[in-house]
Amino acid sequence: MATFKVSLLDYGAGNVRSVRNAILACGYEIEDITDPAQISQAKAIVFPGVGSYGSAMKVLKEKGFDKPLREYLSGSDRPYLGICLGMQTLFESSDEHEEGANAIPGLGVIPGKVIKFDERKMDVPHIGWNGRILHKESPVLKYVSPEESTYFVHSYYAPITEENRECILTSTTYSGQSFISSVQRGSVVATQFHPEKSGKTGLHVIKGFLEAVENGTLNKTSKLDFDPIAETKLAKRIVVALDVRTNDHGDLVVTKGDQYDVRENQKEGVVDGRGGVRNLGKPVSLAARYYEEGADEIAFLNITSFREGVVEDMPMLQVLEQASKSIFVPLTVGGGIRSYTDPKSGQTWSALEVAARYFRAGADKISIGSDAVHATESLIAQNGKKSGESSIEVISRVYGAQAVVISIDPKRVYAASKDGVDKKHFVVALDDGSSGPNGEKYCWYQCTVKGGREAKDICAVTVAKSVQHLGAGEIMLNCIDMDGQGNGFDLPLMRAVSNAVSIPVIASSGAGNEDHFVEVFSETGVQAALAAGMFHRKEVAIQSCKSAMRKNKIEARNVCSEEV
Repeated sequence: MATFKVSLLDYGAGNVRSVRNAILACGYEIEDITDPAQISQAKAIVFPGVGSYGSAMKVLKEKGFDKPLREYLSGSDRPYLGICLGMQTLFESSDEHEEGANAIPGLGVIPGKVIKFDERKMDVPHIGWNGRILHKESPVLKYVSPEESTYFVHSYYAPITEENRECILTSTTYSGQSFISSVQRGSVVATQFHPEKSGKTGLHVIKGFLEAVENGTLNKTSKLDFDPIAETKLAKRIVVALDVRTNDHGDLVVTKGDQYDVRENQKEGVVDGRGGVRNLGKPVSLAARYYEEGADEIAFLNITSFREGVVEDMPMLQVLEQASKSIFVPLTVGGGIRSYTDPKSGQTWSALEVAARYFRAGADKISIGSDAVHATESLIAQNGKKSGESSIEVISRVYGAQAVVISIDPKRVYAASKDGVDKKHFVVALDDGSSGPNGEKYCWYQCTVKGGREAKDICAVTVAKSVQHLGAGEIMLNCIDMDGQGNGFDLPLMRAVSNAVSIPVIASSGAGNEDHFVEVFSETGVQAALAAGMFHRKEVAIQSCKSAMRKNKIEARNVCSEEV
């Protein structure tokens, strides 16, 4: 039984629920810091910084937490665990602030300035499961094996310098760039990775920290020899999607149709083979199964939200709340992330408020679909000038680009040659052996909205470039033609978009076996691949896909099986 309560500093941004659930899962009780005076009395503080650096430091100051937190940290002898942004705020300053604004000073515990990854050399943000090079032995990592990966999601990093070298607990490499992935100075500990999203490995990090606080050994570290040229590798991610909809009883159920057919013909649970919509059970229990089987991320995609008000969609919020109690990998939610007016009450909710509801319920990332196409149309109409008011811009400004995923739903428009296509569209040569109905060997990818029901005169590459410009951090790239067919991902589409942008791309639509994951990771620049039906029906196991990846020298995450 724990002898103290963990003081949780929740300043109101992002998904703090998962950190709360992770602490509870480790057997400790929580006391929320709601008054600055509580900080000096805390036995151990956990600060799960979420969002952007500038916003976080501003809110800390506005709520009066800034000064007492600096005092708490001043001697580095009071137990503290900062997570992600909670680590970056320990440094002296950061480049992450609004354009034209002055740099905002950090808490100044660790020497150095946080800077942005170079978008010319790598996809930014750094998203996914990566390793750590150990610089010190620490009780915090007592239960963690060096082979186990942890989950990162950030655009800014803390460089290694002579001034901060003594504070480094671990370092990590991303596309050749080494950076600080965790620090420890006395009893002050912080991680760039998210332990609450790193599966059982991450829970072991939190457990190690809290146990060390309890037995008084937290500051007992020792320096280790390490290879200065050693590098870690970012794993390719397997994402499992759950297409969910509300049934006649108001519950959310998981369904899987083909080529975006998500409507029931007559009754619940049609199981008449491909082409029918199949009821595949309750989303929380199914997601928990995927977590245990080794899914690197889970996405809840609300396929009926275009017909219902998402703000009042309590079942989805409840799904997230329940899922985050036992699932400690990233959760994405999509469907209806836009401004919304309640037809009954007349109350209007902004896209930011809708996203905030999802984040507070347990989502780590939100997926924007149709609204991203509309935002691209507006951007083109304004000759590339950002309005600052699109859902992408307002959400990424507060929560960071890494929290905003864009779901692009295109379909092929075939052409006999490039010459017959409007110059504004990016034309792709079909080098994957496929062709159009009349033998066409070229196509462009026409974006759709409203769940694939309405086509727009705009191509997927244009939307991808535009949403990156607007502040999105990741693209979930679907293909209506391939959806549910089990014939593999649309490789020409994946290549075209991943080559056109410098943000991570998730390949979606078409996976039917292990080789399709090997193929898309080997032949395109995507960082993750998503599947639904083949995992739902247990035709292919997640671990089988990872084994196939490893056989082909593609990095895959090792899953920790030891319980906390």
